[in-house]
Amino acid sequence: MDKELFDQQNIFGKGNISEEYAKYFIGTFYLNPLTNKECPLSLANVIFEPGCRNNWHIHHAKSGGGQILICVAGLGWYQEEGKDPISLEPGKIIAIPANVKHWHGAKKDSWFSHISIEVPGVETSNEWCEPVSDEIYQRL
Repeated sequence: MDKELFDQQNIFGKGNISEEYAKYFIGTFYLNPLTNKECPLSLANVIFEPGCRNNWHIHHAKSGGGQILICVAGLGWYQEEGKDPISLEPGKIIAIPANVKHWHGAKKDSWFSHISIEVPGVETSNEWCEPVSDEIYQRL
């Protein structure tokens, strides 16, 4: 999907490049927080330029926790460790249980956007792991 069509679909705004999380991504991404820090539920629109993806990561929780992705615009990928990748398109919702290693990002030739929802839980934390290798990504 080209940038012009993507911008028409991406109704939640682009936000800014996040220097804080850049070390956990390959490629350029933008982060647009949709809730403020006082809100008990964290929602953000995450925009990936073509080919951008985040590192493998785990949303740990003693109970509850995890992440929900609501795909908004463009085309992307989601993959859990040891499972086949899932193609993402607008309207697709991915519920990621706590303690599951996974990654997500744009397809090679498309911009991609999803709303990321951090699910509340007990003793939650995020563990960032290794990058998704070019070898794995290029096979998609």
